[in-house]
Amino acid sequence: MATSRRSGTFRTLLMSSRPLSWVNTAFPFAVGYVMTTHQVDLTLIIGTLFFLIPYNVAMYGINDVFDYESDMRNPRKGGVEGAVLDRRFHRLTLWVVLATNLPFLVFLVAVGNPLSWLVLAVSMFAVVAYSVKGLRFKEVPFLDSLTSSTHFVSPAIYGLVLAGAVFTPALWLILAAYFLWGVASHAFGAIQDIQADREGGLASVATVMGARFTARFALVAYLLAGVALVFAAVTGTGAWPTFYAPVLAIPYVIMVWPYLSLPDAECERAHRGWRAFLWINYAAGFGVTMLLILHWTGAGA
Repeated sequence: MATSRRSGTFRTLLMSSRPLSWVNTAFPFAVGYVMTTHQVDLTLIIGTLFFLIPYNVAMYGINDVFDYESDMRNPRKGGVEGAVLDRRFHRLTLWVVLATNLPFLVFLVAVGNPLSWLVLAVSMFAVVAYSVKGLRFKEVPFLDSLTSSTHFVSPAIYGLVLAGAVFTPALWLILAAYFLWGVASHAFGAIQDIQADREGGLASVATVMGARFTARFALVAYLLAGVALVFAAVTGTGAWPTFYAPVLAIPYVIMVWPYLSLPDAECERAHRGWRAFLWINYAAGFGVTMLLILHWTGAGA
């Protein structure tokens, strides 16, 4: 009985951390670090593990604790897209967040420098500020999307800073494209939750601005991300793989397109697009990986 109970608790905490999304934070850190240092070392391993699991335990676990009222009303919760975290798990979740994150943060601070400390502090602040009472950035339209994007872009910036990267115009444009992708993705993801969030008394860019506006806002942000990648390719090294990067924005534009005139009352239809988004991310990630390998090996020279 006790074993079964512990197993159930572990499964609940695991689902709360959104395992399908772990790679979205670990991969950017690892790429930024290893593409700068060109080596695999202990810092890379520890940092990647941190952004793979503890960081997501914190980001999503804290969110599930403070979003309990709306999650209960949300039909997509309770599976791979997030747990409905029963109140009896709330205190435990926060303790697990502290226990899993603190040792990694101590190590990363020890191997870092003042600038990397600042980036890491901003990253962790965004994780907390998005959900906790008294801050709740997720309930401020547009700030919610900006903060959510910070969750994913800051690990990349942290990896670059920790490794001592030189921030060229092309690199800034790539980071801008990634940030716009994060803004668009958060906004689009919020559409499907309009009804549940309104019933739970939560505000978001989608609940305040409506489904149609939010879908169109996401579309524009995805398009601007593609444009930024075009300019990054032009101002970069000229290696041919980089010129294929803007193509990665196309699947996201296609994904959003059917929902540009979606009524708020039918917001849950956008869930189909969101499920497609989860798989598009893996395909886009594979594409980015192939381009990086080609660049790394000099095939694009």
